[in-house]
Amino acid sequence: MIPLRLKEISAVLGAACGEDKQILSICTDTRKITEGSLFIALVGERFDGHDFVEAAFEKGAVAAVCSKPVNADGEVLLVKNTGAALLEIAAYYRSLFSIPFVGITGSVGKTTTKEMVYAVLSEKYNTLKNEGNLNNEIGLPTTVFRLDSDYEAAILEMGMSAFGEISRLSKVAQPNAGIITKIGVSHIEHLGSREGILKAKLEILDGLKPNAPLIVNGDDDLLSTVTLSDRRVITFGIENENCDYRAVGIEQSGYNTGFTVVYDGGEQSVIIPTVGTHNVYNALSAFAVGLYLGVSPEKAALGLSKYVTSGMRQNVREVNGITVIEDCYNASPDSVRAAAEVLCTMKAGKKALVFGDMLELGEISESAHREVGALVASKGIDRFYTYGEMAYLAAQSAEESGIEFVKAFDDKAALAAQLRADLNEGDAVLFKASRGMKLEEVIRIFAEG
Repeated sequence: MIPLRLKEISAVLGAACGEDKQILSICTDTRKITEGSLFIALVGERFDGHDFVEAAFEKGAVAAVCSKPVNADGEVLLVKNTGAALLEIAAYYRSLFSIPFVGITGSVGKTTTKEMVYAVLSEKYNTLKNEGNLNNEIGLPTTVFRLDSDYEAAILEMGMSAFGEISRLSKVAQPNAGIITKIGVSHIEHLGSREGILKAKLEILDGLKPNAPLIVNGDDDLLSTVTLSDRRVITFGIENENCDYRAVGIEQSGYNTGFTVVYDGGEQSVIIPTVGTHNVYNALSAFAVGLYLGVSPEKAALGLSKYVTSGMRQNVREVNGITVIEDCYNASPDSVRAAAEVLCTMKAGKKALVFGDMLELGEISESAHREVGALVASKGIDRFYTYGEMAYLAAQSAEESGIEFVKAFDDKAALAAQLRADLNEGDAVLFKASRGMKLEEVIRIFAEG
């Protein structure tokens, strides 16, 4: 972070300020306070940062931003809402940089797209990105504050669960290009319909710089209808021949996928070190934004060849000769379908899918889980294991749809033991569930056994 002045921040917030001081970092967690920090006293459902203001001063904070008076010996800037203040400061800090920013949102594929965009832009720029799941109204500002004069580009993934969140994040990020990956049903519990989800994702336009393009999936039934009068819409896809960037000749070899990007101006061969058609879409969006920001087609392809998976997203490894695909970070009907297709393309003996509950689906949860069961049966997957109350509905549906081997569990150790008994060297097993199900614990027990 480049140093700021306290009076500079007080002017941004419209808050009274006494003595001017230098701010070396901005922090919302007293455990990370260092000398010269500005502490933001956030208020959550289970915590109140105002309770820790005194501790922040003791650790070296030079001032605190609060929404109510506190009994602490130090400079306090009073505001109406400290969460809003954090976003205001982050938006101001971002405005100090003229480097290109890319904003990414969508129902599925956000993090993989972020990592692929990072791989592409890193061929030309020293690039900053959100780490882990720092894509909300605390994590995104925290990422912005990591910017300093060494960075030449930034990529900010934007997550959401309700209307208004993407708008606020986009106004902080002020992207020079925006990407929407896909409109699925994640968070439909809060947004009502896929049309509602589209509306929420399009809030990225609220902070998008003038003339900055919006890059969207041209194969998505809703995104393909988006037209804007004030900026260019760039499309990517596989099936839609009218897309600006289109992948043709897709071939999988081992754990790699090759294809050719066809675009106005030429063709470029690409190989990505991962599998699945959904990852081709992610790579296309990264290729498109790379070319828009001045990366050559050859360098964009080189960057994509260096892509590295993040977190628990389709990490592939072997356990006693069994191929284990860990995809436990998130789950929705769309991402489960994509994961199942990946499993089906693998060369293996028995192909097994371990499926846990998909969360935050609201009224469609029961039907969505039953659809997964029917999907698994239609894909010819050999063995289907479920964990969780809603996933049990998928097990019932799979059995009704004709899959011969289905087992449902409510105990992770028992599930892991069953997998050890059933699977042999040369088999493949995919683990897929929403993050809250912690299905990676089954993998750990399975591997340790």
